Amino acid sequence: MLGNLCDVPGVLVGHATDKVGLTGCTAVLFDAPAGAVVGVDVRGSSPGTRETDMLSPTGRVGEVHALLLTGGSAFGLGAADGVVRFLEEKGVGYDVRIARVPIVPAAVVFDLATGDPAARPDASMGYKAAAAATSGKFAQGSVGVGTGATVGKVLGPERAMKGGVGSVSVSLPDGLVIAALAAVNAFGDVRDPSTGGILAGPRLDDGTLADSVEHLAEAARFMRWGENTTLGVVTTNARLSKPAATKVAQMAHDGLARTVSPVHTSIDGDLVFAASVGEPPEGEAAGGPSEGPLGVAAAPDVVGAWGARVLAEAVLRAVRIARGTPDLPSVSELRPE
Repeated sequence: MLGNLCDVPGVLVGHATDKVGLTGCTAVLFDAPAGAVVGVDVRGSSPGTRETDMLSPTGRVGEVHALLLTGGSAFGLGAADGVVRFLEEKGVGYDVRIARVPIVPAAVVFDLATGDPAARPDASMGYKAAAAATSGKFAQGSVGVGTGATVGKVLGPERAMKGGVGSVSVSLPDGLVIAALAAVNAFGDVRDPSTGGILAGPRLDDGTLADSVEHLAEAARFMRWGENTTLGVVTTNARLSKPAATKVAQMAHDGLARTVSPVHTSIDGDLVFAASVGEPPEGEAAGGPSEGPLGVAAAPDVVGAWGARVLAEAVLRAVRIARGTPDLPSVSELRPE
């Protein structure tokens, strides 16, 4: 086991990072004949997205070929064009007879205030992330979509800490694998649910970390539209229908609620994708009834419950591995092991 999203067969992850501008993007590719069946659930009130409506259980297209998580706020959505171009060059896409159209839903985090506000992921960066996608180990922390991520902004950006990107997986009996990746750029603080302690959050003068909820009433000037977001991707080799994948995405949000406080606010764009990369039986189309990876029933409740658990662990890993900047310390700097 690699311990990351790529433990699910057919899932590849690649980053593109701008270390100077402090932004980047992360591509998740699905290397399966029919891509993946993907559901989505948006809980934050300030999301930035592309092609997520088609992931509705009533959406006509049942195959997704990649996902893109990107910095750059709304500007960064243009990076998805590069992923589409990369997949088209590989002959990957939804067959519309006259062409194959790659389906690449995307979601953004706001990182314009961290580095150079003019530095945003574009199509060339999206292409680079897709081309770098691997089915093995990949970097975590302050890379890709996590490069400019921050957390704990209730007392202002000068009191915040570094966020990042993290990934975790679990292997269950009968060959079932569930994995998660989190891009953590939350308004709230990040807590370890096993102790209740704050790992990363707003810093006080005495060096301790503040409880974001306790300071909400005094934070109106820092609560600006859409400058925060935690994004999650849960993948599994269980074969799920679109309604089942949507249910998994809904349940996986519990992992954010266990680790981010407050979560799903009006100024966060919190969103979770859930992707089933299980192979359908020969002769049966993808998107049919739920079925385990080895022909054993795997209910969405099982995948959703474990998805919440691994997504929570991915959030913690993201902030623990992140590297700080001169203005934004990381967990490892404030609390070295």
